[in-house]
Amino acid sequence: MTYTQEVQHMCCVAQGANHGPAPIPEEGKWVKAKEIKDISGFTHGIGWCAPQQGACKLSLNIKDGVIVEALVETLGCSGMTHSAAMASEILPGKTILEALNTDLVCDAINTAMRELFLQIVYGRSQSAFSEGGLNVGAALEDLGKGLRSQVGTMFGTVAKGPRYLEMAEGYCKRIALDKDNQIIGYEFVNLGKFMDEIKKGTDANEALKKVTGTYGRFSEEQGAVKFIDPRKE
Repeated sequence: MTYTQEVQHMCCVAQGANHGPAPIPEEGKWVKAKEIKDISGFTHGIGWCAPQQGACKLSLNIKDGVIVEALVETLGCSGMTHSAAMASEILPGKTILEALNTDLVCDAINTAMRELFLQIVYGRSQSAFSEGGLNVGAALEDLGKGLRSQVGTMFGTVAKGPRYLEMAEGYCKRIALDKDNQIIGYEFVNLGKFMDEIKKGTDANEALKKVTGTYGRFSEEQGAVKFIDPRKE
């Protein structure tokens, strides 16, 4: 290390306020983090690309500074799905510093990693007060039994009003309207459960019946006077 002449000729003064970093909550403990290996926790981050065409939700489980589990969910851009596939291979096994400085292919995923890094190193993790942290595999619990991302897709125009296309429960098959043409319920198909039934050998038509459900007031007795296909009508 090289010092300037000005610094070399200075006298030494003791550092009185030298008490180290403030502790942050990590997996039920208060930790004075000084190195990457001092960071542990489970957390989420959201990122977006420069043209804001797509977004990424990134969930990481970090133990002793190393990513042991990664869930990459993308929305809005077809190319992001392939980038997410690569990111799912790249991230596990890397330290969070390596991951921050690794090209994760998609700008939205890179941005998500940046946002997540900021959260975790400041102690804002989901498992901050969970003793021992969360088990590896915890990210999959966010997806539910069908192991599909929770997606909401809606469309609306001034001329024709709103259309519900997909809700957390699944693909919206029909929406119910009341006498004022307002949406009061919808019929959905849980695609994750549908594929599970198909894999078990259930007939497709029978499987479709089993995984179809309704939400809200979806019957004539409950005030529905009209049922429309949101993709055609």
